[in-house]
Amino acid sequence: MSRDLKYTRNIGIAAHIDAGKTTTTERILFYTGISHKLGETHEGSATMDWMDQEQERGITITSAATTCTWNYPTHQGEALPETKPYKFNIIDTPGHVDFTVEVSRSLRVLDGLVFLFSAVDGVEPQSETNWRLAEKFRVPSIAFVNKMDRSGADFFAVVNDIKEKLGANAIPLQVPIGVEEKFKGVVDLITNTAIVWNDDDYGMTYKEIEIPADLQSAVDENRAKLIEAVAEYDMELMEKFFEDPNSITVDEIRAAVRKAVIDMAFTPVMCGSSFKNKGVQAVLDAACAFLPSPLDIEAIMGTNPKTDKEEKRRPSVDDPFAALAFKIATDPYVGRLSFMRVYSGALDAGSYVLNTRSGNKERISRLYQMHSNKQNPIERVEAGDIAAGVGFKDIRTGDTLCDENHPIVLESMTFPDPVIGLAIEPKTQKDLDKLGIALGKLAEEDPTFKVKYDPDTNQTVISGMGELHLEVLVERLRREFKVEVNEGAPQVNYKEALTTSVEHTERLKKQSGGSGLFAQMSFELGPADEEFINSDDFKSGKTKLQFVNDIFGGSIPKEYFASIVKGFTSMMDNGILAGYSIDSMKVRIFDGQTHPVDSKPLAFELCAKEGFKEAAKLCNPVILEPIMKLEVVSPDEYVGSVIGDLNRRRGVPKGQEPRSGGAVSISAEVPLSEMFGYVTQLRTITSGRANSTMEFSHYAAAPKGISEEVIEKAKGAKVE
Repeated sequence: MSRDLKYTRNIGIAAHIDAGKTTTTERILFYTGISHKLGETHEGSATMDWMDQEQERGITITSAATTCTWNYPTHQGEALPETKPYKFNIIDTPGHVDFTVEVSRSLRVLDGLVFLFSAVDGVEPQSETNWRLAEKFRVPSIAFVNKMDRSGADFFAVVNDIKEKLGANAIPLQVPIGVEEKFKGVVDLITNTAIVWNDDDYGMTYKEIEIPADLQSAVDENRAKLIEAVAEYDMELMEKFFEDPNSITVDEIRAAVRKAVIDMAFTPVMCGSSFKNKGVQAVLDAACAFLPSPLDIEAIMGTNPKTDKEEKRRPSVDDPFAALAFKIATDPYVGRLSFMRVYSGALDAGSYVLNTRSGNKERISRLYQMHSNKQNPIERVEAGDIAAGVGFKDIRTGDTLCDENHPIVLESMTFPDPVIGLAIEPKTQKDLDKLGIALGKLAEEDPTFKVKYDPDTNQTVISGMGELHLEVLVERLRREFKVEVNEGAPQVNYKEALTTSVEHTERLKKQSGGSGLFAQMSFELGPADEEFINSDDFKSGKTKLQFVNDIFGGSIPKEYFASIVKGFTSMMDNGILAGYSIDSMKVRIFDGQTHPVDSKPLAFELCAKEGFKEAAKLCNPVILEPIMKLEVVSPDEYVGSVIGDLNRRRGVPKGQEPRSGGAVSISAEVPLSEMFGYVTQLRTITSGRANSTMEFSHYAAAPKGISEEVIEKAKGAKVE
């Protein structure tokens, strides 16, 4: 008999780097009895950071999944309430910007999120990026203000930060008792009770105390705000609120908060210190009480590949099987693992599924429940589960797996293009043979990691989202795949763009006895329309070319259009200036000619390619360079030096904000090409007291001098 999905929670832990995600997850594993020892990130003993590099660097690189059970009281008001075991599937995601893809693909399959903020630093740049992703995927969140024991902690300042910077309706559910080293408990605003955690059992138990007199006014004020917010959201409670705000019961508040969270109208805010074992259990209770179960999420929509009609799959074992493969991992013992979120139906180990991308039937030989990098074999997965399968011959991130008799294509995932490249070569001939296999496996795991062989320079170039990303991948080549490589200097992934439109007529005529080739077309070439760039087809990566057919009278028969599109699309991979790719362009065909014998699809494809080469030169092509969003947190006395250095790097300062402890947060936009080795330079000019985070923002036209340099370099590489 299938279990009750009401008691399942698929949640993620997300935040800026160093806000305490992994420490929080470790406490959850400890309290739920999965681990019997507290793992610490700084000691390199965290269960969820299982990679050697994660333990050495003290950061999370790959999102890790685990499953645990938490007993939560079903009726809060009773003296000895009955508890129900809630099943948690938890994904601990990276905080570093270079690994945003790990967060993105995790959020795509999660139902709820615990968002961590540092009580000292508030909303940081990566918190903002992850928050926008959660909004995009409509994932309800509860906020946990961590590190309340740290010097400079300020709970209510962080609540205001969440409101102002993220535009969220942040509602505190607790008021902290004590702050910094004196932080010891909280007042629960729903029940209006104060608790203090016991230190002698790792915060496993707590005792109720009187609400401290010095907090009473803050508690009254914030509880009144909570009740008012609840009444505003729930019309039934609004009437009770006007009659007597105190008549709204604890259970009514809880029920209304739950509805508001699932509706993404509320973000409840809690506080604690994961490292000091305070407040994590309350977060687990809140996840049970407020975050959605798979049943609370509406049926997922997909497209039937046979009829192109929309279909839905409900979170029920009675519906046909449908799952999304959201992550591929290579395990040395079991081979290729595909992590999947099951949306409907059930699947037994050893049975077949249909991959709607490839159209192939695949046998899933084994199913596993994951616990970090360990696999626990299971016989069956059902709607609402997150598990891993083995046995796929052809699988990619974002593939839909479904019942072969009821095919469906769920919305896939889109990933950003890499912005930085690195030329690598194997040290020995023995390494050469292994390198291709190893790079293939890494590219399969990570959709933002691209491998390209450049025939002009005879180099293998790997591309990723940042210096740390590539550093980690090269280190994985050495450690996991035993491949030694030499590295070149990092290279920026430039792009090209057409800025004006031109009309051009291209004629292809190859007739020298026997069967020849003939094609003629008149077309307009130029930048794509804004409407096309904002379309779902472009954003999802389905097409980069805006193709407009303005042919009247059939001067070019319809059967040649596919070849024309193919010809133009293939030329977008190698721009006219320096061979960099073109992100988007528009082609409007308005006239043409054919030959009764020599016109064929190949002729029109070649004609499109030659036509592009001639016309693109006249479209005022430009080189685009990646611009990064940079945030530097520096002591006040070094701000002038930091800004001066950014100006030298062609940076554009965007603003400054005071931070606790006399620090200043400086935000700026800076070209990536100027940022190599920046961390070292920043340490030098601030005596090691500043830190920075950088993420990709957008592409912009490079200045004339930089463009000429890039074009010359590309020509030089081809000559060599």
